[in-house]
Amino acid sequence: MITACIIPAINEEVTIGDVLLEVKGYVDSIIVVDDGSSDQTPNIARDLGAQVVSHSRNMGVGAAFSTGVKEALKMNVDVVVTFDADNQFRADEIPKLMAPILRNEADFVTGTRFADASSLPDSTWTKRFGNKLFTRIVNKLIGQNFTDTQCGFRAYSREALLRLTTFGQFTYTQEVFLDLANKNMRMAEVPITVLPRKAGKSRVVKNPVHYGLRALKIILQFERDFRPLRFFGMVGMIFLVPGLAMLIFVFLNWLITDMSSPYTSLITIGGILTLVAIIFFILALIADMNGRQRLLQEELLYMIRKQAYEQDRGGEGS
Repeated sequence: MITACIIPAINEEVTIGDVLLEVKGYVDSIIVVDDGSSDQTPNIARDLGAQVVSHSRNMGVGAAFSTGVKEALKMNVDVVVTFDADNQFRADEIPKLMAPILRNEADFVTGTRFADASSLPDSTWTKRFGNKLFTRIVNKLIGQNFTDTQCGFRAYSREALLRLTTFGQFTYTQEVFLDLANKNMRMAEVPITVLPRKAGKSRVVKNPVHYGLRALKIILQFERDFRPLRFFGMVGMIFLVPGLAMLIFVFLNWLITDMSSPYTSLITIGGILTLVAIIFFILALIADMNGRQRLLQEELLYMIRKQAYEQDRGGEGS
């Protein structure tokens, strides 16, 4: 069983050395994805024996994660752990995250910083509120009950990585939940410890509002692509309800007074809103047909990945 740790990093020269020294005792190999660092982060990582893959510019933690996954699959890794470079997680908890996968009880395991109320991480109220909000949204969409869907300390089986398809460059945490749940991957959650930040600030949540809007965009795009009937249907209902209400109101007024005035303009407005709603309902049907094609494409992509990445594993992918 080959294990590896993916560490996205940008300008973490103060902490990356300590992180690598702590992590190397728990995995077979370490992949540091240098996301456009301008300091000594990649050089320190190489000197300490990590495999370093560098982006020519800062592309975002989501892009760094995707790069790390591709590299891990090339290395024939069986279990992958993602770990932050800021030294806020405890490396000795890596086995705890991998355990459900090694016992074949889960394909994806996420750490939770909020399961134990007595050891909550020190953060601003805006971050805590945002985490609770997005966790509730993700739980609603996947029909499960997690306490932390934004944590970067996670473990993945090889099967989960072969199945996984993410598009977000800015972040990937919510998209992973949505994608793997949609593909019926087994998911679990284990409590982890968060240590005080030793240096710098969060590279992802620099601005909570900006982060929230970007994360919400990813969630809406997923709903559009994977649940088009519900997505476009709900948008259509937003137009249909007031449109029909206006038309019915004018019709009732005409029955009572034998006149449409002074509400004649509502006929035009209501008609336009109803027409827009019908257009969205038609879009929902078209998008649903395209969604069926997407499922076939995802399965083909999985088979291609399996064949490409597992050709050196004794013919397992054939």
